[in-house]
Amino acid sequence: MDAGSSIFLIGPMGSGKSAVGKRLAARLYREFHDSDTEIERRTGVDVAYIFEKEGEEGFRRRERDVIAELTLLPDIVLATGGGAVLDPMNRKHLAERGYVIYLEASVEQQYGRTRTSKARPLIASGPDRREKLQELMGIREPLYRSIADHCVSTDGRRVEAVTHELERHWREHLKRSHG
Repeated sequence: MDAGSSIFLIGPMGSGKSAVGKRLAARLYREFHDSDTEIERRTGVDVAYIFEKEGEEGFRRRERDVIAELTLLPDIVLATGGGAVLDPMNRKHLAERGYVIYLEASVEQQYGRTRTSKARPLIASGPDRREKLQELMGIREPLYRSIADHCVSTDGRRVEAVTHELERHWREHLKRSHG
């Protein structure tokens, strides 16, 4: 496998990883995978249920296994869960096995895109979602940046515009690396 042949999207919930990932994969004629969706497919239940029954630790264990497997697939686009970067093995696999793109999103954008969602277990409970999103960003943002090969802001942007920018960037990256 050509190291770096796959594209891995990281970033907070609500940054557009799944929507952009699906569109980017289609434009690049690649398979699309979503680590949360794969966990749900394997377990037959949604992420919120796993959090409820196994806690965050149980979910992160499942996530680590799925990311270890998916990052070995060649020429894919993978959207990861917002907290995937918390695990050192996930960071290692993502950084070493593909090209990592950090989709940046402000806390305000995350709040706007997730405020009515019941499928976000880390922010579903508790009175102040905005405060929780801020807390999560404080912990995760340095980790996103530490493994990102490229960063792009998704604030106030349509999926198509972000996808077009990433496709253009990817093609330029390939030209530079294959010279």
